[in-house]
Amino acid sequence: MSARNGSQPPNVISAGLELFADAASEQGAQVRRIDWRPPMPSSEQALARVMADRRRVQANAEALARITSTAALLVDVLPAGPTLGLGTTDFLHAGPPIGWDRASGPLRGALLGAAAFEGIVDEPEQAIELFASRAGYSLDPCHHHSAVGPMAGVISASMWLFVVEDPSTGRRTYCSLNEGLGKVLRYGAYSPDVLSRLRWMSDVLGPLLQQAVRARGPIDLKAILAQMLQMGDEAHNRNRAGTLMWLREVLPALIDSAAPSSDVAEVVRFVSGNDHFFLNLAMPACKLTLDSARDIPGSTVVVAMARNGTDFGIQVAGTGQQWFTGPAQLVDGLFLGDYGPEDANPDIGDSAITETAGLGGFAMAAAPAIVRFVGGEVGDAINASRRMYEITVGEHPMYSIPVLGFRGTPTGIDVTKVVRTQILPQINTGMAGKQAGVGQVGAGLVTPPAEIFVQALTALAERAAPLL
Repeated sequence: MSARNGSQPPNVISAGLELFADAASEQGAQVRRIDWRPPMPSSEQALARVMADRRRVQANAEALARITSTAALLVDVLPAGPTLGLGTTDFLHAGPPIGWDRASGPLRGALLGAAAFEGIVDEPEQAIELFASRAGYSLDPCHHHSAVGPMAGVISASMWLFVVEDPSTGRRTYCSLNEGLGKVLRYGAYSPDVLSRLRWMSDVLGPLLQQAVRARGPIDLKAILAQMLQMGDEAHNRNRAGTLMWLREVLPALIDSAAPSSDVAEVVRFVSGNDHFFLNLAMPACKLTLDSARDIPGSTVVVAMARNGTDFGIQVAGTGQQWFTGPAQLVDGLFLGDYGPEDANPDIGDSAITETAGLGGFAMAAAPAIVRFVGGEVGDAINASRRMYEITVGEHPMYSIPVLGFRGTPTGIDVTKVVRTQILPQINTGMAGKQAGVGQVGAGLVTPPAEIFVQALTALAERAAPLL
């Protein structure tokens, strides 16, 4: 392999064979390394069947077009009960379906807190008997009600929701209002101060934001998301610019409202002091655009990624409402205070809807400062975004990454590409304590379990169009 008699060294292409590449390089060859891996185990037949589906390419192009073109306008703020048809004992949660018996600590904590908030019990712990009885209440995923919820994602009747609409179709999606960080209900905390904050949000924050949004008129959330990426946010764990841009939109209407000035000042302090406030607007905006791509026969595009603290589930455009689930993974990242890995619950929340739409972990190159929150180096954030282009069907024309030459964010996770490359979607997320009542313990990076993509591929293969 070495060069002889002054001849040019040979050119070698190595596809995933690192030992061979190293040996060739040592002998003087010019080696081009291609990062290649075999498909995921037990996927070959299903992969061949799906790849041969004549509908796939056009179906995925249609899915991407819908995702990137669907509008997402904030049009209202409403109480969850009448809006979603929830009674006092009806509760929604993040992730795929789950019962109390398998619920994680933070989900249980959030449900206990919500029961006390609704007045079903005087103290949160008193609700354990209710939920353990499997009777007298309902428990359903947020996604089944056109809603999303961060972390535990619990929504109950007395909470207020952001209402996001696509004006061309009238479709709407919903999300609760963001409580802030630390010991909050979505992380499974339910102490008296958590419940007091929820009551203030229901009595003051929700109604006042409703007045402001109605007075201001529809707010284009996708326009804010696009600008956020130019200002160092990625719309999952960094929302500083987005929060302040949104507050700028509603601030005049807040000031002009007839509400007591003390209430207005408290609302402004709360929103401006909560860097994550816009997350609960980004999430329903992402869900609305992704829901537009549901039920496209032959499409292999993922339209939802969600976690309930026990299971990680995905839904795919070509397989209807079916969930494909596997065990939620532990997050690798940075811990708060004296907390460590032994204190953390596995991955939880609907907030991975941002990654599903091409934001969050897929857009980390636009927000290099995120590494100070989730760990790693700036180069890791850039490389993560670059790697996601390998498993997506295209780029988002509105969402661009400055450091990558304003290239559109990688959008439209393709089940076939995930299975073929073994590259899993990158998610950045917060960490909840595994014990109910603890709250947030850290933040970091995580990926879905690989087997759920093989499950989805198998289901797609069963629905594949007959070969001609």
